[in-house]
Amino acid sequence: MVKVQTEPNATLLDVLREELRISSVKRGCEVGECGACTVLIDGKPVNSCLILAPKVEGRSILTVEGLTRNDELHPLQESFIEEFALQCGYCTPGVLLTAKALLDLKPSPTIEEIKEALSGNICRCGAYQEIINAILKTSRKLQGKSD
Repeated sequence: MVKVQTEPNATLLDVLREELRISSVKRGCEVGECGACTVLIDGKPVNSCLILAPKVEGRSILTVEGLTRNDELHPLQESFIEEFALQCGYCTPGVLLTAKALLDLKPSPTIEEIKEALSGNICRCGAYQEIINAILKTSRKLQGKSD
């Protein structure tokens, strides 16, 4: 648990980046349209630019740094590398967290369900097909199915 004293009008994005120095949470559009600032709050994807920091007191917040355990990449991170689903990397943390929330909810999502889940994440490089492939690959990995 991390405690931070902040102004009542500070966004979660501001606190994560400026107070806690978590640089994976990107400052993008700041109006909730691009998904670059996505974090998981209690397992659900949320645009951190739209939520005031005091509103998340006592809740679980996951940034992409939390995906790695004991210096091992999460299967999603491995699949993103294997499928070349990251280009410039700006959108990647938000996309990874959105994908994790989807797979936690639906371990075998359809392509349409993946597209719907990712509809709030913009990839500037256009790596959408690679991202979809990586999510499908992760789904198979987590279910013990081989490629």
